[in-house]
Amino acid sequence: METRFDLMNNEIGARFGKRFANLGQVMERSSLPKPTQELVSLRASQINGCGWCIDMHTKEAAAAGETAVRLNLVAAWRESTVFTEAERAALALAEEGTRLADAHDGVSDETWARVREHYDDDQVAALVALVALINAANRLAVIVHQKGGSYQPGMFTAFAERG
Repeated sequence: METRFDLMNNEIGARFGKRFANLGQVMERSSLPKPTQELVSLRASQINGCGWCIDMHTKEAAAAGETAVRLNLVAAWRESTVFTEAERAALALAEEGTRLADAHDGVSDETWARVREHYDDDQVAALVALVALINAANRLAVIVHQKGGSYQPGMFTAFAERG
C-alpha cells in the first residue's frame, strides 16, 4: 500500500498541517503530564490503526524517557500493573472518546468521574482536546495511507515552529 497523497507537499494541505501542528502545541504546553499525552495519543492511534501516529507517539514517548515496558503494554493497559490510576482514567477516556460509534452514550459517567478525580480543569480541557485532535490526525494519515517508520522525535514540533 503506497501513500496516496502527500498533504505537506500541497499548499492547502501544508497550511492546514501548520495550523494543526500549532493546535498540538497547546496541549504540549499544558499542565497535562507529557507521559499521559503520549500514552493517550498512542492508544487512540492503535485503535484507529494509524501507523504514522503510532510511530510518532511511540518515538516521542521513548525520547521523553518512557519505558519500553509501558509502551508495549498500552494496548493492554487494563491487564497491566504499570500505569497509575490517573493514567488509567486518561486511557479509558481516550478509548471511549475514540470509539464513539461503538457506544451510544460516548464517554461513560464512570470514566468521566475517574478523569475528574485525577485532573484539574486545565488538564481536563487539554485531555479532551487531545483525544479529539489525535483522532483527527489518525483520520488524516489513514485516509492518505501515510506510513509509519520514518518519524524522528521532534519532527512535528519543528514543523509547527517553522515560519
